[in-house]
Amino acid sequence: MDSCLRRNDKNQKGETMETLDLKKLIKFSPDKISREMLSDKPEMRIALMCLNEGQKLEPHKAPLRLLMYCVQGKGTFIVGDERIEADEKTCILCEPMVSHGFEADKGEKLVVMAIVTPVE
Repeated sequence: MDSCLRRNDKNQKGETMETLDLKKLIKFSPDKISREMLSDKPEMRIALMCLNEGQKLEPHKAPLRLLMYCVQGKGTFIVGDERIEADEKTCILCEPMVSHGFEADKGEKLVVMAIVTPVE
């Protein structure tokens, strides 16, 4: 990832923190979902997924806790048997081993940030 998009700083206590400029990280691919791993640590993984209109992440299950955050656009999120229409700044939580996915089916692009944590 380009270093101008990610910044490592220290807070007032001298602790390291990361700042990500999501606006600069959003990139679309015409033939597939664009995925950017923003952080890949054992305690938390963060991915940014950019979907063009009509693209879909098929529902699947994972043994992790999941937060799906709609950064930009509108789409349908699938959690278990539910279909949830969501737009910007909507957050959807999903428990481990529950089927989940999303699609850009509302006539516009969709950007989703997914945050996963292990089950303890």
